[in-house]
Amino acid sequence: MADIQVKAKGKASVFKEEGGVRKPKRAGVNMDMTAMVDMAFLLLIFFMVTTVFRRPLAMEINMPEPGAKVQVPESNVMTMYVLRTDEIVYKVGKGNQQTITWKDVEQTLRQGLIDNEKLIVLVKVDPEARYERMVDMMDTLDDAHITRFSLVGMTAPDMALFGGLQ
Repeated sequence: MADIQVKAKGKASVFKEEGGVRKPKRAGVNMDMTAMVDMAFLLLIFFMVTTVFRRPLAMEINMPEPGAKVQVPESNVMTMYVLRTDEIVYKVGKGNQQTITWKDVEQTLRQGLIDNEKLIVLVKVDPEARYERMVDMMDTLDDAHITRFSLVGMTAPDMALFGGLQ
C-alpha cells in the first residue's frame, strides 16, 4: 500500500552553524497504485457490461399477402395526401378535399374514428416529400390509435389533383 522511505544518515541538527534555522529534510513517499488501477478497470468493465442503452423504437407492421384484394366501402376510407410542400390534404370517401395543418392531423383522425369505427386511413405520400413527414404521419396514426391504415406513394393522377405538382 503506502509506505514512507527514509534514508538514515545519522542525526542532522536542526540549527545551522551560523545561527539560522535549517529546514528538515523531507521524507520520500512511495505509493503502490496497482490496487487502485485494478479497481478502476474493474469498475469500468462493470459499467460497460451492465449499461442498458436505449432500445430502438419500432412499430409493428402487418403486411397483407401478395395478391390479396379486399373490398372496402368508399365511405369507410379516409385518404390523406402528404404533399412535397409539407401540406396535408384529406378527404373521406368521395367528399371534398380539405387542407389541414400538421397540428390538426391527430384530431382529424380521432374525429374520423369517432364518426366511423370501421375507418381505414389511406396515406398517399408524394415521392419528393421529406422522409420525416412520412415518419411523422406514422407516429400520428399510432398516437390517434388508428390500427387500419395503408401507406402508398402518390401516383401521377394523384399529383394531377393538386395542380400538377410533378
